[in-house]
Amino acid sequence: MKELINKLIESNNLSEEELIYLIDNIGSEDKKYLFEKASEIRDKHYGNKVFLRGLIEFTNYCKNDCYYCGIRCSNKNIDRYRLSLNDILECCKIGYKLGYRTFVLQGGEDPYFTDNKIVSILKAIKEKYNDCAITLSFGEKTYESYKKFYHAGADRYLLRHESASDDHYSLLHPKNLSLDNRKNCLYDLKKIGFQVGAGFMVESPFQTSKNLAKDLLFLKELEPHMVGIGPFIPHHDTKFRENSAGSLDKTLVMLALTRLLLPKVLLPATTALGTIDPLGRELALKAGANVIMPNLSPTELRKKYSLYDNKVGTGDEAAESKRLIEEKINKAGFILDTSRGDSIIWNRN
Repeated sequence: MKELINKLIESNNLSEEELIYLIDNIGSEDKKYLFEKASEIRDKHYGNKVFLRGLIEFTNYCKNDCYYCGIRCSNKNIDRYRLSLNDILECCKIGYKLGYRTFVLQGGEDPYFTDNKIVSILKAIKEKYNDCAITLSFGEKTYESYKKFYHAGADRYLLRHESASDDHYSLLHPKNLSLDNRKNCLYDLKKIGFQVGAGFMVESPFQTSKNLAKDLLFLKELEPHMVGIGPFIPHHDTKFRENSAGSLDKTLVMLALTRLLLPKVLLPATTALGTIDPLGRELALKAGANVIMPNLSPTELRKKYSLYDNKVGTGDEAAESKRLIEEKINKAGFILDTSRGDSIIWNRN
């Protein structure tokens, strides 16, 4: 197994069959070796820095009906909300005072937020905080829309592909959503000049090792600047409510493999990992991750942005959340970096 890991380190690539074999057969000693090597490669390119992004969940309305998601449009039990421009700017103000230099605007695919509204929000943030990066994450849009957002000041866009296998993708999404369109959006974003983030859930319903290998190979093909990987966690108002959550162990393996495939990628230690295990995010950092995204959303609204059950950090005030995270980062042997934390392979057009 070490030979296979070393081959991956040397070539930054493996075949689908080799990845499947590694995913299915890696033992505890080999995992330890894999995580050590992933950390070494992260350190080579970024040092032991952890970059913070301030997350602002600005709408939990969504027109889509993805089968695994708690804010899917058919969920009638959720209390919907939208943040106003002033609400969003207040979140940015709090975050800026705390040292954040990246704001992540995340939401469902909410038709209320037209291109013009998003452009107005972007311009307002950039006017006040022009030394900050803005990341967007609210789904599939047209090339023209993405281009408007980019020229209004957005720097990054996160769009998890969720599954790179057509058959698996169709088991997680309604028929009006297609993997082809998802991929096209990611390539559009790259073409425009965004720092692009893709990613997937680990051990989502019906997922096989072959699906995971295809996810990794798609990431290698896409060469995104960021990759978001977290365990699947069920939500009580979805058809997958009885499914088990993804494991910490397998998620860490997928993170480490991603680091070896894409050595210079920005790799978040996701909130979902912190949800399934109190040490999940720290262990992710030790497996090659280097980004954490604390929540800047109004505390009273955070539980309403419920993509999955028991999400960690919904009750912490922004300042307290940052303090606790910094303590954990330092205890794990890392240092907090308060810069924008851009990808080292990105140049804005």
